[in-house]
Amino acid sequence: MTITTMRRRHLRNVLRIEEQTSSTPWSLGLFLAEVRRDERDYIVALSDDDERVLGFAGLLYVVGEGHVTTVSVDPKVQGGRIGTRLMLELARRAITRGSDSITLEVRASNKAALALYRRFGFAPSGVRKDYYKDPTEDALVLWAHDIDSPAYAERLTFIEEQLSGAPIDQKELA
Repeated sequence: MTITTMRRRHLRNVLRIEEQTSSTPWSLGLFLAEVRRDERDYIVALSDDDERVLGFAGLLYVVGEGHVTTVSVDPKVQGGRIGTRLMLELARRAITRGSDSITLEVRASNKAALALYRRFGFAPSGVRKDYYKDPTEDALVLWAHDIDSPAYAERLTFIEEQLSGAPIDQKELA
């Protein structure tokens, strides 16, 4: 698997995943506007054999902070650590851009996402009431602070080392 910057050519497959994973999917126009903006980073995870989009993620930058706008993985390969790889890349890009913290919102019921974000040092700091629709649900607001510290660099290295022995199951990609 390769992680690279999202390009226009990836958007058809990004939209396919978005339609399967979001109750309020983003439009092509919204994705096009987002990937064109300088203060954003959008990435895709591509299969090594056919460069199919397996997942995608985005981050916007505001005054020393990164805000994760989206993380999504094709349902056929969820559980294959693609979300972890995407988050690792987002964290590194945020640090490179001078961010000292990252925030995001997540459905309160999304246990898998919450577990992923905890690994990256995210902790709850608030609730956005009825933030999500279809079904209506609260969002937990999570923050990871001091991402530019040596301790956070060690956290990222540890996560990456855990991934190095865990290749994507190519049978799942078929």
